[in-house]
Amino acid sequence: MEGMVQSSVPQYSKPFHSLTRRNPTSVRIAAIHTGRRLRIPQQTHLFLPSISSPKVEGGTVSFATPEVGVSNTETREWAMQDFYTLRKDVETVLERVEEIRAAAGLKQLQHDLAALEAAAADSSLWDNRAKAQETLQALTDCKDKLKLLHDFKTQADDAETIIKLTEEMDSTDSGLLQEAAGIIKELNKALDRYELTQLLSGPYDKEAAVVTITAGAGGTDAQDWADMLLRMYVRWGEKQRYKTKVVEKSMGEEAGIKSATIEIEGRYAYGYLSGEKGTHRIVRQSPFNSKGLRQTSFSGVEIMPLLPEDSLDVEIPEEDLDISFTRAGGKGGQNVNKVETAVRITHIPTGVAVRCTEERSQLANKIKALSRLKAKLLVIAEEQRASEIKQIRGDAVKAEWGQQIRNYVFHPYKLVKDVRTGYETSDITSVMDGDLDPFIKSYLKHKYSLAANTSVVN
Repeated sequence: MEGMVQSSVPQYSKPFHSLTRRNPTSVRIAAIHTGRRLRIPQQTHLFLPSISSPKVEGGTVSFATPEVGVSNTETREWAMQDFYTLRKDVETVLERVEEIRAAAGLKQLQHDLAALEAAAADSSLWDNRAKAQETLQALTDCKDKLKLLHDFKTQADDAETIIKLTEEMDSTDSGLLQEAAGIIKELNKALDRYELTQLLSGPYDKEAAVVTITAGAGGTDAQDWADMLLRMYVRWGEKQRYKTKVVEKSMGEEAGIKSATIEIEGRYAYGYLSGEKGTHRIVRQSPFNSKGLRQTSFSGVEIMPLLPEDSLDVEIPEEDLDISFTRAGGKGGQNVNKVETAVRITHIPTGVAVRCTEERSQLANKIKALSRLKAKLLVIAEEQRASEIKQIRGDAVKAEWGQQIRNYVFHPYKLVKDVRTGYETSDITSVMDGDLDPFIKSYLKHKYSLAANTSVVN
């Protein structure tokens, strides 16, 4: 009976040659979990591209073409060296997956899942709505974590199967090697993200985030810098496949922005971005100076969790609030610049203030502003371990000299450096395009180590 070979190996312009397997009965190709199932009969010829020397670079496999005068022996040596590199990468990621699965405690997770499923099936679950929502969220989290750990194992096994298959073949299949390299690249990214989430244990770390950017000292340059930061965080959100929305923007007189507010909706958005809170300093040749002199400017970044209204169990006395109404800025509209729809609420005991202008009505803006104020007070209370709002003391800092958390130097050299962790990079273009993950990971590790040291001292 003839067997069918189903594969996604791409077509090649180079000539193919036919290879007869020396011991075809020893080949069993049915363990690849990618939806393909290959069946090779005992006397089937396996058609493979006559390409050698795979080169793994950045998750892709390229094949070197031997130069004139290079012997077939040297070409084979190149191919073997590159294949061994890929095999080593697979072995490394297999070890990493096993370490992560062991640290996660699979047996305990499965036990927790069974307990949560039993609790969710209880007929009295919804007698307490808040507890029911907490139980269902915990059940979802447990299922998601188990699925993630299972997917890690499956993908690692896929790559290992391809490596073992290649070792049994008489020639190198570029399609399979490209697939293995792609699996390893994506799996390493997923493992990095997973390890990052394990550093997030705060009560609001899983929530979406509200990012507020305000121009500080530096005049027009500072306003332009604030606009650059706005773009940087929007690009970061897009790279994470989060839903990003600029809900408020106050334009500068000449260029840039005075302030802006972004809502970034996605799991762990607040946890990832919480370390971005603070003053960001830029050093560059000013585009607004006719002499092109070097200019130092500052902008402040504030991060708050975007919490659902029903989760904000905070009561603020009316006498502690100073509420004012102004006309919303903008290019025009039915109510813009005609009706005082913009709302600003200040918490008098702490001086914490929020402003909301994006809704059409004054009432809607007031509700949203009050929700943001509550979220902001909750975060400050958590940071300072205060049990009551009246004990809170705002910890906002001025966007000026001596307060920065990160320096961005464009001139006379290129460098981005976090002053808290010491992490730095000269690839400033990538950072401004939203590549913030190395800084985020470095800060979270720094924060975790500080917390661990504090607990040991106490």
